[in-house]
Amino acid sequence: MTFKIVCSVHDNQVTITLPPDFSDRKEVTVIVEDAVDDRAKKFELMKQAAQDPLFLDDIREIREDFDLIDEEIG
Repeated sequence: MTFKIVCSVHDNQVTITLPPDFSDRKEVTVIVEDAVDDRAKKFELMKQAAQDPLFLDDIREIREDFDLIDEEIG
């Protein structure tokens, strides 16, 4: 069984309360990754890109190319 939870870190420690399904387990594997911080950084970069004129121009060009293809097919 897999159980995934995002936990807060306090004094460089994490406390996890396992769900009842784990009550008979003597051992579990814990994997620690800082993906939450990476995800927040990626969202921030996406917000910045949404305001970037060069990025928006690229998106507009791609959309125009696909519109032309759609006209040829349709």
